[in-house]
Amino acid sequence: MPVITNIEDLRVLAQKRVPRMFYDYADSGSWTEGTYRANESEFAKIKLRQRVAVNMENRSTAVEMVGQAAKMPVAIAPVGLTGMQHADGEIHAARAAEKFGIPFALSTMSICSIEDVAEHTSAPFWFQLYMMRDREAMARMIDRCKAARCSALFLTLDLQVIGQRHKDLKNGLSAPPRPTLANIINLATKPRWLLGMAQTNRHTFRNLVGHVKGVSDMKSLSAWTNEQFDPRLNWDDVAWVKERWGGKLVLKGIMEVEDAELAVKAGADAIVVSNHGGRQLDGAPASIEALPAIVRAVGSKTEVWMDGGIRSGQDVLKAWALGARGTLIGRSMVYGLGAMGEAGVSKALQIIHKELDVTMAFCGHTQLRNVDRSILVPGTFPTPPTA
Repeated sequence: MPVITNIEDLRVLAQKRVPRMFYDYADSGSWTEGTYRANESEFAKIKLRQRVAVNMENRSTAVEMVGQAAKMPVAIAPVGLTGMQHADGEIHAARAAEKFGIPFALSTMSICSIEDVAEHTSAPFWFQLYMMRDREAMARMIDRCKAARCSALFLTLDLQVIGQRHKDLKNGLSAPPRPTLANIINLATKPRWLLGMAQTNRHTFRNLVGHVKGVSDMKSLSAWTNEQFDPRLNWDDVAWVKERWGGKLVLKGIMEVEDAELAVKAGADAIVVSNHGGRQLDGAPASIEALPAIVRAVGSKTEVWMDGGIRSGQDVLKAWALGARGTLIGRSMVYGLGAMGEAGVSKALQIIHKELDVTMAFCGHTQLRNVDRSILVPGTFPTPPTA
């Protein structure tokens, strides 16, 4: 077993162990993948100010996210097909999050169902909802979240239509994979993955199959989402979801101040500054670029979180310094899961937390709540335009 010291080590191992179509699904963006790459590269441009001769004892990175305690301002993002990165992947990821002390969010497009995760965990988890044409199915899904004691509901606003991801089309993405010659050859090189999948019956989208009319399987994910996801989504639908749910509501996919203000008006308990990991509008700014202006506009009215490009604890600290009161990790979790299952997710969380804690110390702080943009080198981070 190689020595794992950073998220990149987990990525390399995951690429070796996960079938190509599922690794590519997670580790790609839309069109030219420019926004996908920018999410990471823009973090690298932000420089930190080192301070010395400060007492570094008794450090804490603990926070709350929509009232839920977290060991650090990080939650596991809702990621579709997580259970195809590793058998029963959502269960493993949720367990790792619970043991570490951070929140976990389950995707509508998960392989393990709401009920599966609830059965195998004890901590409340979050659920992410896509607006579908079948409102009865959506209402039932919200009711299932209530029955599972989910503590917050995410509504993703930026996937009314799906961005074209070239690798998914070329790989013929499906869950489970179709037995084409290319797939069979690739799967033959992934014995650990095959053994795990042989030991579970969770191979398709269990939140949807048997719960949405006319859905017995989904041979083409992109075709199904294009048919079922509702392009008519608007703020009236957000109000409907909020009323039906009645609990903490997080609106995900905000990239502009105007939409952030509308989200606050709609009663969001938190918003996520997110470009969907660069998987939707290619050519959009990186999430970290959009963050400061949105924080300035609505940060005093609702919790502002962000996702996109976080591969280290330093990235988390930079986002916090720029006003994010929480961050979500998707690919960093997926790499750990694909590499080593639950132990890999735990390793990813340990890596991020240690980097966050030590970097905070180098910047002269012992309490994360006291960190602000003064830890950043002026001129290296995005600043909102003057009014």
